[in-house]
Amino acid sequence: MSGKIRVGISQGDINGIGLEVIIKTFVDPAMEELCIPILFSSQKTASYHRKAMGIEDFSFNIIRDIDQANPKKPNLLNLYEEEVNFELGKSTPLGGKYAFKSLEAACNALAANKIDVLVTAPINKHNIQSEEFQFKGHTEYLDQKFAGGKDEALMLMVSDTLKVGLVTGHIPVEKVAGSVSVEKIIKRIKTLNRTLIEDFGVRKPKIAVLGLNPHAGDNGTIGSEDIQVITAAINKAKEENILTYGPYPADGFFGNSSYLQFDAVLAMYHDQGLIPFKTIAFNNGVNYTAGLPIIRTSPDHGTAYEIAGKNIASEESFRKAIYTAIDIFRKRNEYKQISANPLKSTPLRKE
Repeated sequence: MSGKIRVGISQGDINGIGLEVIIKTFVDPAMEELCIPILFSSQKTASYHRKAMGIEDFSFNIIRDIDQANPKKPNLLNLYEEEVNFELGKSTPLGGKYAFKSLEAACNALAANKIDVLVTAPINKHNIQSEEFQFKGHTEYLDQKFAGGKDEALMLMVSDTLKVGLVTGHIPVEKVAGSVSVEKIIKRIKTLNRTLIEDFGVRKPKIAVLGLNPHAGDNGTIGSEDIQVITAAINKAKEENILTYGPYPADGFFGNSSYLQFDAVLAMYHDQGLIPFKTIAFNNGVNYTAGLPIIRTSPDHGTAYEIAGKNIASEESFRKAIYTAIDIFRKRNEYKQISANPLKSTPLRKE
């Protein structure tokens, strides 16, 4: 197979917009020059969505083994032959079943080094639940699959102007304060610092940390966590020579564009980070699972049942997820080469 990067793609919920944005992305022949796409799905599933979109001049190269992938065409690994009852725009048990079948096969291929990176289309976190999948989302599943469930995975939202990581992920708001600890914040800061260096090529990252309470606690007037927990974690990170600043009140921090002064922002909980991120970068943002030995990205939107089957979904975020996965793969390899040969990249000048 050619030296191009092999991009594995899980299909997501078959009743959402996943297949639509995938097909719209690879209708563009320029994508075939960039990578070798391998969609984990079925020929019948792809054909159904292609016909629903009214696209006649596009088809996947159907394969039964990744080694058969054509480096000059978008490929589809045919996972299942059975007829599927599609109900576009609805959450169904079959939607979850085939989303997991695709995700599992793609992850197994990634673990076996048969693909280089993984890009996941959106799943429904409710209908995918089963004996085999008992996780809050992709991030938690991947953490179990590739890090033994040790909470190594960091959800990192990425755009051209903003990167936002989360201390806590898919947990109820009522549990956030009890889940924010000095140890967890330091762990996330270290992961964020490392991924900025290794995956994004930032030499000396500057990281902003948000407070937990309104006004970052207002000097202890509104809660003690910002001083006793978050500030303590920031100080420890500084002792390890990580350029960490804060805690900042989240509202003003984004409102006055302070985020532009930093390489990344660490938020305490899901909506604190994702609401401003999606306001600033929606349709151009990417969800990257940092902190793992593998590379996985996804678009920054969900299944969007309300527009499924209407052929109006934008593929911009999914395409950006492909670009980001490829860029990270290259940056990570560059970093490994430089680290392995620290003197090789800087030849000595003769006097």
